[in-house]
Amino acid sequence: MKATVLLLPGLCSTPDELLPVHSALRRDGCDVRAPNVPGYSFDATAMRQRARPAAIWVAATCAAIDAVPAERPLIVVGLSAGAVLALAAAMERSARIAGLVLMSTPLRLDGWAVPRHHFLLPLALYSPLGRLWKYRERAPYGVKNTRVRGWIEHELATRRVSRAGAATLSVPHLRELDRLRRRVRNHLDSFACPPVLVLHAEDDEVASPANVRLLEQGLRTPSFRKLMLTDSYHMITIDNDRPRVVHAVVEFARRMEGQFAAAASAAGVVRDPQHL
Repeated sequence: MKATVLLLPGLCSTPDELLPVHSALRRDGCDVRAPNVPGYSFDATAMRQRARPAAIWVAATCAAIDAVPAERPLIVVGLSAGAVLALAAAMERSARIAGLVLMSTPLRLDGWAVPRHHFLLPLALYSPLGRLWKYRERAPYGVKNTRVRGWIEHELATRRVSRAGAATLSVPHLRELDRLRRRVRNHLDSFACPPVLVLHAEDDEVASPANVRLLEQGLRTPSFRKLMLTDSYHMITIDNDRPRVVHAVVEFARRMEGQFAAAASAAGVVRDPQHL
């Protein structure tokens, strides 16, 4: 039984961030879906991106999970803010998820490129000062590969969004993400988490490897696997370690499919041969 895989890219971004993973999973026979999350996903039809409460992000993700037939193994893959959203959805639907893939998970923004004045961020997010500020993407754009970085820079100069995400992020978007990060971080041990694969760059400029330790120490999961990458920054799906990322996700999906099939067989579940 091949898995259904939900892909959750970063905040105010598009599934293009995960295109190499999407393509590999499709070639392997998976049913790959990238749900549109209102107020989270980039809306190409809107001149201005409008954030919606994080509770709506989680509800939309849970609805996408509920839409997957129960007889199929389900894997949720999240990148950056998408990894935080995947964890929040897993807190609500852990029994339905066969496995989680968490990439570049920013439970804390503590990477080497985070400005020293980051401790002032709550002033921008939770006070009237926020009306005067927005976050603008800047080099290195989460990418160590200089050729890819130049390509992203060109895209951002000519479009509102690139393969690495939107050119700017509004305060409302960042405020809702901050609320979601805090909630997830404070409740990591409050649910029975499905098997987890964590992929993270050692040189992640946004979220240091300390985030991996938070996940490893906090999650109550029967299986925690991690792969630390040595030649990428935050956007590991489009950087130098892309082949390792793609291979790891496909192998994890196959492993979860095997475990799901074994559990179904042990339970005596008879499946439609057309789905085998």
